[in-house]
Amino acid sequence: TMPKEPAVLRQNILDATAAILACGIDPKKCLLFRQSLVPEHAELAWILGCLTNVPRLLRLPQWKMKRASQNSEGTVGLLTYPVLQAADILLYKSTRVPVGEDQVLHLELAQDIAQHFNKKYGEFFPVPKAILSKL
Repeated sequence: TMPKEPAVLRQNILDATAAILACGIDPKKCLLFRQSLVPEHAELAWILGCLTNVPRLLRLPQWKMKRASQNSEGTVGLLTYPVLQAADILLYKSTRVPVGEDQVLHLELAQDIAQHFNKKYGEFFPVPKAILSKL
């Protein structure tokens, strides 16, 4: 949600990919792709954003904390990032999502959005469940 220099962003993508592969992920057994090259993520985020009310997003603690660190000038990208996360999860009809405790509320938002969408348009998205990581 913070602007990055294009060259730094490209290098960060390569570094993250190298780190994932270094962890032992076998690209012959899994799909590894750059999310920004899949337009359906942003398209679904737009649709889900039209179903999500602003007061709900303003109550998320991550918004409050990051906005405070940005001198009360939080961006729209920061506010709507949890909706993009919900789109990332729901696009693939995920049923289980590994999350840390700091992301539980964002997953709950994804669950609420899925339930709201299903109630309005018929059963389409499974309601994802959290798999809490233990560090």
